Amino acid sequence: MRDVRRSVEPGVGRELGPRFGVEEGYAWYRGESHGGSVHRHAAFQLVLAPRGEAALAGADGTVVRGTALLVPPMTAHRMVAAGELLTLFVEPHSALADRLRGRCGSGSDILAVPELGLLDEAELGRAAALPSAGLDPRLLAAAALLEGLEEPVPMDVVAARVGLSPQRLRALARQQLGIPLARRRIWSKLRRSAQALEEGRSPADAAAAGGFADQAHLTHRMREMIGMTPAAVLRALREPSRSAAGASGHVHGDGPGDG
Repeated sequence: MRDVRRSVEPGVGRELGPRFGVEEGYAWYRGESHGGSVHRHAAFQLVLAPRGEAALAGADGTVVRGTALLVPPMTAHRMVAAGELLTLFVEPHSALADRLRGRCGSGSDILAVPELGLLDEAELGRAAALPSAGLDPRLLAAAALLEGLEEPVPMDVVAARVGLSPQRLRALARQQLGIPLARRRIWSKLRRSAQALEEGRSPADAAAAGGFADQAHLTHRMREMIGMTPAAVLRALREPSRSAAGASGHVHGDGPGDG
C-alpha cells in the first residue's frame, strides 16, 4: 500500500503539478501552514504531514500533533504553523467518510490517526467517489437532489420528495452526517465554484457557476468553509508544488492561513 503522505498529491500518482484540486467526493491542497483563525468545515478534514508533524488546535486551545490528523465535520479548530502539508476535505456522504466516521465514533475531537497516513492513493479515490453504505438512503437521495438543483429549494420541498418530514430530515442529517443539509448545500456550491476556478475561469465567473450572489459572497463562504479565498485557490492552481518549484509557498488564504 502506498503511503499517500509521501506523494506530492493524491489521485493518479502525479509527482509535479498544481497544489489544489477537486476530485469526485473530495478536494485537496498542499502548502505550508502559517497558522490561522478558528473555523469549521462541512466536510471531514484529513491533514497529512509528508515530513515532520502537522498541528491543529481546538476551540479551547488544546493542540494535537501527529503525522496524520482528522477533524470531524463542524468541529471548531485552527491550524498551527507547520511545514508543507497535504490537506483533504472529504464529503460526508461518501464511502471514505464512512471509514472516517468509524474512526471518530460519536466524538467531535481532533484525532491523531497515523494509520490514515498509509492510505493507498487509488483506494482513497475509489472510496471518495462511492456513495456511503452506512447512511439512510433517503438522506443520500436528499443530498443528490440538492446537488442537482440550480436554484435554492425550501428544505420542506426536498424532504417531501424523499418521503420525510422536514423535522425528520434535519434530524437524520445531524445524526448521520454531522452537519445540517444547508451546510451540505454550501459545500456543493463551493465545489462547483472550485471546479470553475480549475477550468481557468475568474473568481466572478466561479461565483456565478456555484450559484453565489457575487464574488464577495463566494469569498466569504470559501474562507469560512475551507479556510481559503478564490485568489488563494487561483495561486495554488498556477504555482507548482514545492518539489516542482524548489521553493515554499502557502495556499491557506491571502494572509496567514487557515485550514
